[in-house]
Amino acid sequence: MCGITGFISKDKNKDKIIKKMSDRIIHRGPDQEGYYTDENVALGHRRLSIIDIKSGAQPMFNKDKNLVIVFNGEIYNYIELKDELKKLKYKFKTNCDTEVLVHGYEEWGEDLPKKLRGMFAFAIWDKKNETLFAARDNFGIKPFYYYQNDNTFMFASEIKSFLEHPKFERELNKEIIGPYLSFSFTPTTETFFKGVYRLDPGCLLVYKNGRISIKRFYDIKFKEKRLEFDETVSKIDKVMKESINYHLLSDVEVGSFLSSGIDSSYLVSLAKPDKTYTVGYDIPKYNEIEYAKDLTDKLGIKNVSKKITKKEYMGIVPKILYHMDEPSSDPAAIALYFVANLASKDVKVVLSGEGADEFFGGYNSYREEVDLKWYNKIPYPIRHLAALFFGMLPEFRGRNFIVRRGIKLEDNYIGVNKVFSEKERKKVLKINDNIKNKEITKETFLKYGNQDNLVKMQAIDINYWLIKDILQKADRMTMANSIEGRVPFIDKEVFKLAATLPEEYKVTKSNTKVALREAAKKVIPNESYKKKKLGFPVPLREWIREDDFYSEVKKTISQDFVGEFFNQDYLLKLLEQHKNHKKDTYRKIWTVYCFIKWYEIFFLDKDYNLI
Repeated sequence: MCGITGFISKDKNKDKIIKKMSDRIIHRGPDQEGYYTDENVALGHRRLSIIDIKSGAQPMFNKDKNLVIVFNGEIYNYIELKDELKKLKYKFKTNCDTEVLVHGYEEWGEDLPKKLRGMFAFAIWDKKNETLFAARDNFGIKPFYYYQNDNTFMFASEIKSFLEHPKFERELNKEIIGPYLSFSFTPTTETFFKGVYRLDPGCLLVYKNGRISIKRFYDIKFKEKRLEFDETVSKIDKVMKESINYHLLSDVEVGSFLSSGIDSSYLVSLAKPDKTYTVGYDIPKYNEIEYAKDLTDKLGIKNVSKKITKKEYMGIVPKILYHMDEPSSDPAAIALYFVANLASKDVKVVLSGEGADEFFGGYNSYREEVDLKWYNKIPYPIRHLAALFFGMLPEFRGRNFIVRRGIKLEDNYIGVNKVFSEKERKKVLKINDNIKNKEITKETFLKYGNQDNLVKMQAIDINYWLIKDILQKADRMTMANSIEGRVPFIDKEVFKLAATLPEEYKVTKSNTKVALREAAKKVIPNESYKKKKLGFPVPLREWIREDDFYSEVKKTISQDFVGEFFNQDYLLKLLEQHKNHKKDTYRKIWTVYCFIKWYEIFFLDKDYNLI
């Protein structure tokens, strides 16, 4: 696992610039650094040594040194690809996956990414043709950002690397503040830094003669295939064991994160790593430590745990937002930072359970498609009129259900973690808010327009919540602690199977992840396979009501510059309503609070001792 950065230009002093850009992301690879520069390009690499520790240094070249690569990730099928290339007479000097990519590009060109099983973001400079070829993995496990200013093109694993380039113009992209308030993260290919874009998952990028071209090499497709339930469970068991074996490939020790739920419990029960890591809190309903210890005791492996204090949680927020690059109000990011920090004291690689909910149908909101089929039998015009009427009334129990079920999914659904409605955004924002949520999700809904609502919801949650929030924070929080996070559920063969499941193998009136739970039941030695989803539960709702946390949030919202973006009186009203138990508004407050803290770091240069 590594950090990559580079730029193409005719500028001088490339050596100094690329060193600064690379040093800015040293946390991604503290073991080794490497650089390549010529009259056209500068490439930088920070290495976290995992495979072929002695001879896997980058940048790496092909035999005639016309191709040079920087690579971040792991190619789990590299041994099979290496054997294939050897038969084609390619010679190898190392035992690492990076060299497989170089020779793979020589042989297969732009078809290379289609052959890869793993997580990756890489860039290959073709000196002879003066062309940059880059690609990002199928599900966006590894990040890739790019920026162009006149005749300078830059790319990097993290946006903060660009801050060290003299041609980078730091400007806030105000237009996406509104969508951020709804999604709680950046849901667009654009970022909060104007002109900086993320390369979408499953896409390749070619830069030549000052022009960028982007092509898609992988797309998420659902195609139901109805098999006997037991046969499906057996297939899940087989593909998960195979994925785990690939994800354990390492020349250093592999540990695992562990919560009390099915996903990480299943991974740990299959992988049986020597060490697992869990975080919790003093408030019992948010504490998973005892559940995790019960599992590891039964498996005969070690569990290391930590209770996060309120003071620690409050104090680490600026550092979290610095590493995230963009504002994110996912409270679990902070818990993830602490558990990654805990693991970093022992291991360089950890397994984590992201992706199971989106692939196998794990969210309780998916059950509405089963539970409420009776309501959908009411003609849509009647349901829609009811939604319009009740939408004008003050909130009461059941109101949101009537409103939600009277609006077409395509007009309302943006994922499992919606925060502000577009209507309320108008009360909160003092700047133009012209991007509608529907405009952001429109392409995804069109792509899956002929499939049922459950599949559409999964597609939205994979393309937005999973890729742009969950995997973003998983990458950033592990890399902030200089460890590699691996996600065995997010594997193209695992998804290929999950995409065939009929509705009743995903959700029923009584359960979620039905087939996955049955497969997990075979190997988990306690009852974790039954537990409802908790994720990384955080007592933020309670803490914001306590005087110290409340005062910090109030002080932050009340700063003069905040009035440029937000209606401060409205926000303070939301805060008071939450503190006094009148309304549960903590997620809305936290979403704005995180934006403000992020803005202080990246645009006001507030010193929080972040590096």
